[in-house]
Amino acid sequence: MKHQQQWIERARQVLPAGGFGNFDASVVISHGEGVNVWDEDGNKYIDYLIGSGPMILGHGHPEVTEAIVRQLSKGVTFFANNAKGIELAEEIVAAVPCAEQLRYVSTGGEADMYAMRLARAFTGKDKILKFEGGYHGMSAEALMSLAPAQLVNFPQAVPDSAGIPASVAEHMVIAPFNDIDAVRSLLDENEGDVAAIIVEPLQRLIPPQPGFLQALRAEATKRGIVLIFDEVVTGFRFSYGGAQEYYGVTPDLCTLGKIIGGGLPLAAIAGRKDIMSHFDQSVVGSAGFTYQIGTLSGNPLAAVAGLKTLELLRRGDSYEQLKLHGERLMAAITTAMNHNGVEHRIVGEPMLFDVLFTGSEVRNYRDVIVANSEHSAKYNQSLREQGILKAGAKMYPSLALREEDLQLTEQAVNVAVAALCS
Repeated sequence: MKHQQQWIERARQVLPAGGFGNFDASVVISHGEGVNVWDEDGNKYIDYLIGSGPMILGHGHPEVTEAIVRQLSKGVTFFANNAKGIELAEEIVAAVPCAEQLRYVSTGGEADMYAMRLARAFTGKDKILKFEGGYHGMSAEALMSLAPAQLVNFPQAVPDSAGIPASVAEHMVIAPFNDIDAVRSLLDENEGDVAAIIVEPLQRLIPPQPGFLQALRAEATKRGIVLIFDEVVTGFRFSYGGAQEYYGVTPDLCTLGKIIGGGLPLAAIAGRKDIMSHFDQSVVGSAGFTYQIGTLSGNPLAAVAGLKTLELLRRGDSYEQLKLHGERLMAAITTAMNHNGVEHRIVGEPMLFDVLFTGSEVRNYRDVIVANSEHSAKYNQSLREQGILKAGAKMYPSLALREEDLQLTEQAVNVAVAALCS
C-alpha cells in the first residue's frame, strides 16, 4: 500500500468525509518549497493552489521563515497588544484606501461576519444585500445563495447548509452580480432597511463589468448604506492597495485575510473610523457597542509573517511580474483551446483566473453553472496527472514561478486540452 493511501485511510477514521473540509481529501501534502509541493507518495507538483491564495511568495520563503523563527523564541501569542501586530496594522492602514482603522480576527469568514454586524450596528438596520454566488465565509448570512442548486427568483435567499434558521433569510436580499438595475430595484423595494452591500470586487472569478462597482458606491452613498468589499482573496494580490486600488473604487469597510498573515491564520476588518468606532464602547456607548474578541487575534507570529510578506511585495516589480505570469498562462490556455476548437472562456484577472467551458459571456453565477462541468473535471484531472496542482475553478499564480515552471505548465495545458478532444 502506498504511504499516501495509509494517511487517507487514517483520515477517514477521524475526519468527517476524510478531510478538513477544504481541498480534495485524496491528496495529502507532505511539504512545500517555493512553487512546488510534494504529496506523501513523493509526487511533485507545481502549485497553483498555494494554500488557496496566501502563499503569494511561494512556500518556505527564506526571509519569511527567518522572521517567524526569530519570533518563536519571543512568544507566539499573548491575548494582548503586541508591537508587531500594531506595526502590521499601521502598514495595512497606509496601504489600503478605505482603511482608517482595523480590528484583527483569525479567519476571513470571521472578518466578513463582523463586517456585516458592524454595518448593522452603525446604521441601525438589519438587512444585508449580497450577490448570488458570492463567497463570504461560513456564517449563516454568508451561506445564503452561495451555490444554490435551485435557482429561485431574486431576492429570495436560499440556504446552502443545514442548521441555518429560516429567519436568517428574512434579513438577506439576494441580487445578481453585475446587474446594477436589479440592485437599484431591490434597494428601492427595501428602502430604509438595508444596512450593507457586501461584494467580492472580483466575484470568485467574475470581474465587475465597467462601472458596476462605481454604481454600487454611488447607490450606497446616496442611501446611507455601508459598502463592504470582501478582499480576503484580492487584498494585496491585485495590487498593494488591493482590488479597491486596482478598480479605483473605495468602499466603507473591507475584509482582509490570506496574504496579510503570510500563510499563518490572520484576518482583519478595516475601514472608516466612524464605523470602526463601534468596536469602542467608550466612543459609542453600550447600545452601539459591537462586541469582538479572539484568542489569537493579532498574534505576533502571524504578524511578523505578514509584515515580511508585505515588505517583499513592496520590493521591485512584484505586481508587474505576477501579472505577467498570469497573462502568459492565460494566453497559453487560450491558444491551446482555440487550436483544438474547444469552446471556452478565460474568466478572471491575470492575478487570479481559470477557464470555463462555455461559449457564452460570464457575468454572474448563473452563467458559471451552465458551463460544461465534465470538461472541467477531465481537464483538471489531466493537469493533476501531469504534476499541476490547482483548485477546481481557480488558478493562483505566485511570484515563485520560474521559467521552467511556466514551460511545464504550458506543456501540461496542451496535453489536457488535447485529451478533451480524444
